[in-house]
Amino acid sequence: QVQLVESGGGLVQAGGSLRLSCAASGSIIRIDAMGWYRQAPGKQRELVGSITRGGRTNYADSVKGRFTISRDNARNTMYLQMNSLKPEDTAVYYCAAKLVVGGWNYWGQGTQVSVSS
Repeated sequence: QVQLVESGGGLVQAGGSLRLSCAASGSIIRIDAMGWYRQAPGKQRELVGSITRGGRTNYADSVKGRFTISRDNARNTMYLQMNSLKPEDTAVYYCAAKLVVGGWNYWGQGTQVSVSS
């Protein structure tokens, strides 16, 4: 089992920055990749980006150049640095993890990010 706890959400003005953290515990050695998803009101949950154990990242087109995912393996923590935030980035952000075999089966509780115009 893997447990994930997010932190760092909040309210920010458009153009501002926030950094989210996701602390992992449990069967960490089995984690192959971690990612950030978000869900805005009335919309489906979407992948923001992910990072593999080796550090390879990929991002949704909507956040490329503005968001950066990083991972501190020593602290078992993943980060999402969000710059140049836009009102359309407003959503609940979820941390997720997948093992070598299987899909995104482990989720955090979510943290609210609100961007005012």
